[in-house]
Amino acid sequence: MQFSATTVFGGKPAVHWLLALSGVLLAAASGPALAEHPATTLTTLLDRAYIEDMLVDYYGQLGSNRSDFGSFYVPEGILDVNGIVAQGQKPIEDLYKKIGGQQPRPVGTFRMLLTNPKIVVNGDSATADVIWTGVISETKEATPKFVEQGREHDELVKRDGKWLFKHRYITSDGGLTPMFEKTYKKR
Repeated sequence: MQFSATTVFGGKPAVHWLLALSGVLLAAASGPALAEHPATTLTTLLDRAYIEDMLVDYYGQLGSNRSDFGSFYVPEGILDVNGIVAQGQKPIEDLYKKIGGQQPRPVGTFRMLLTNPKIVVNGDSATADVIWTGVISETKEATPKFVEQGREHDELVKRDGKWLFKHRYITSDGGLTPMFEKTYKKR
């Protein structure tokens, strides 16, 4: 069998198929554009690193008897944990104390893992989305256990060179404690 430009693609001239394919590709390229991220610069990369460090410092307080969570927020900051909302630095610290008071102290070492970070910096504002997973190691010999997991969405602002939370939404996907049963909404 012999092939030529006029017999390829089911007897239709190859030129017609190529023109049709070109039209499809052009139509796809001219479709609606996805939301674009701000340009990546050295400054945005550095800010992203600062935000990641701030998240690690914040979560590092869990299980450590520290409770200066409010210092990570702007004065009018909002924390929404499974539908329970606190606004302002002191009410946010009080909410953490209330949550801690409703749960028994874990035996062993508690760590919070932050994974799948998606941080978008746009000047002096940013958003951060992460998955968090609580892990307890009762002894150094015991196999660690997952105790809770969820997601968070943060809106952040940069003030005086420091990244702070403006609004945080924390949603549990597993290990929900009884205090959140009435206020919990899947988001």
